[in-house]
Amino acid sequence: MLRDVLNRYCKGEIPLDEAEKLIAGLRLETVSNLAHLDLGRPMRCGIPEVILAEGKDPAQLKRIAKMAVDTTGRCIISRITPEHRRAIQELEGQTGVSVTFHDMAHMAVISRVDAPERTGGIVAVITAGTSDIAVAEEARVIAEEMGCRVCSAYDVGAAGIHRLFPALRTCIDAHVFIVAAGREGTLPAIVAGLVNRPVIGVPVSTGYGYMGHGKAALASMLQSCSVLAVVNIDSGFTAGAFAAQIANMVAER
Repeated sequence: MLRDVLNRYCKGEIPLDEAEKLIAGLRLETVSNLAHLDLGRPMRCGIPEVILAEGKDPAQLKRIAKMAVDTTGRCIISRITPEHRRAIQELEGQTGVSVTFHDMAHMAVISRVDAPERTGGIVAVITAGTSDIAVAEEARVIAEEMGCRVCSAYDVGAAGIHRLFPALRTCIDAHVFIVAAGREGTLPAIVAGLVNRPVIGVPVSTGYGYMGHGKAALASMLQSCSVLAVVNIDSGFTAGAFAAQIANMVAER
């Protein structure tokens, strides 16, 4: 694939700046056979590479994160545990990088460079209940790392529907809405029936009993008669990245 890009440049089929972008989009870094970091993803897709801490040994995570931040200047880590947090703090002390912990999202951002410039994209993040906030915060962090401004309104679910309308007014300028809900997952369909913007439903693994752990919420959102997109259970990252792509496209126009 790299050879193809170089051949096209040599033949004069593409200019130098386009060849540079294409090559950057193919960048991979290997960390001691532990991981292959897709460092070209921001160039190809506009989505940052995120390291999932879940299932990783803290020492492994520390090595992978160091490679990522040394190479790109910025590293996002999701689903961190207290053990992962201590390893990241060790990295901060040893290398002098800046670390921001987003405790509610269970995420960390390690950086040697400034935060991404604002694109003009606006994303609204809404939750039905307080138990849904962790997943919503994961979406918020990703959307902000992709340059968006995020408006959030939490605990405005269908059990007290009168709470929703003031929340929608505060987010009226958003280009896209992310709505996270557990239990029966009603709220995304309601929001989609009230706003003239794309709505992304995020089922959350709160709730118990019949079809608990997010299954009922997922089924409800998939069966919605309102028009909305639905991501997998607890997929805050996917919702945040998808919403930011939409918002950034709108802002570019």
